[in-house]
Formats: sequence, C-alpha cells, structure tokens
Amino acid sequence: MIRTLTLSCSVLAALAVTAAPAAAAPVRPGAAAYLAAHPGGTLVGANEISYAGGTFVVTIEPPEHTTAYADCPAGWFCFYDRPDFGYPRGKLSSCGWQSLAPYGWQDRVESAYYNLSRGAAQFFDYGTGLFTVGVGYRSIDYVGSAMNRSTDVYRYC
Repeated sequence: MIRTLTLSCSVLAALAVTAAPAAAAPVRPGAAAYLAAHPGGTLVGANEISYAGGTFVVTIEPPEHTTAYADCPAGWFCFYDRPDFGYPRGKLSSCGWQSLAPYGWQDRVESAYYNLSRGAAQFFDYGTGLFTVGVGYRSIDYVGSAMNRSTDVYRYC
C-alpha cells in the first residue's frame, strides 16, 4: 500500500512538472530600453521588438552562436548598427518606400545584407541615394561615407 502510494505521488509529481507551462524568457534590459526609447513596438521575445504588425523587426543582441557574419534570415533584408554586421539588427521585407525614423533606425545603419530571391534595397539620406544591396550585391560590411546617414529605404521588388 505504501509502495503504491509513493509510486502514485511520483507519477503525479512528474505530470505536474511536464504539464506546467514553461517560464517565459526574461526580457533583456536592452530590449526594454529600446522599446522605451522607441514606443509603438511589441516585444516578440526576450530580445526582439516588432513594429507595424511584424513589418519591421529589431533584434537587440545577436544569438550566442553568432560571430561577425551577416545572419540575415531568408526573406528579409537586414541592416546593422555596427560595421561587420554588429548588433542591433533591423530587418524589413516590404516593397516600396519606407522611413527608418519610426523604428529608431534613422541615421544609424553601418552595414547591410540582402537575403531575398529578387530585387534590391536602396538606402537614402533625405532623397539622396547612399548605397544599394540586392541580388547582385548582397552584402556591405561597412557602408563607408554613408555610415549613420540613412533616413529611408526603398525596396525594388
């Protein structure tokens, strides 16, 4: 009887542990600070903020496995706040003209990567073209004299 009761308690304890919801990852301080400085976004993870219904996504810190290479996911074009694809990273996929200001990315692009199957994205400083990434030239690890000058981007689809 005692052995059966002990086994039953062990089974119930195991079920309680497996049925309990997983704890959400704590929000990283950088993400909370970014959202406070650039309101209107939604935290979509401990390290990511989504704007405009997922149209624009900011990743504050790189995943632990990331080193100095462009880690732009397929289906997006990405721009980075540091040369050599250093974080934070912004990413877009929409076609047409887009201002970077509403997302806190005006005057802060230092490198970029294009990971879409067609088209190109041209970065502008108040209407003056600065640089382009696209299918023919996917990667710019340092935008040179255009550093921290991009105010808008136009994606040609």
